[in-house]
Amino acid sequence: MVDVVFVAADGLSARAVQDHAAAVLQRVIAALPKSWSVGPLVIARQGRVAIGDAVAELLQAECVAILIGERPGLSAPDSMGAYLTRRPNGNTTDADRNCVSNIRPAGIGYDDAAFRLTRLLLAMRARKISGVALKDDSDRPALE
Repeated sequence: MVDVVFVAADGLSARAVQDHAAAVLQRVIAALPKSWSVGPLVIARQGRVAIGDAVAELLQAECVAILIGERPGLSAPDSMGAYLTRRPNGNTTDADRNCVSNIRPAGIGYDDAAFRLTRLLLAMRARKISGVALKDDSDRPALE
């Protein structure tokens, strides 16, 4: 069993994941406590958010974080989202997930995204919840 597994999926914008996933993952993994076990990075082609549920079940991960290309818009063709879930399974719904959206230099930058993702993962594990039951309180400026 591992504490967290990361999945990178092209989703609706392969460019987003190609441009931003490595930078965010590097920061999150470095920020996690050394006691956390991290599963292998899974890369999924033509993946959607729910693929993280199957990956987490297969690898027996307590948490999954899927980094995925968001629907490209006219002003944001490279936007990446991150969906985090604790104890995902075949019955997981969107209400069970937390999302950090618009990850890119012109949106939520790498450092802020990594900060939010790390805080959410730590809170999921400590409080044993995710999704609508777990609010993102990682408003960085308020903490500094």
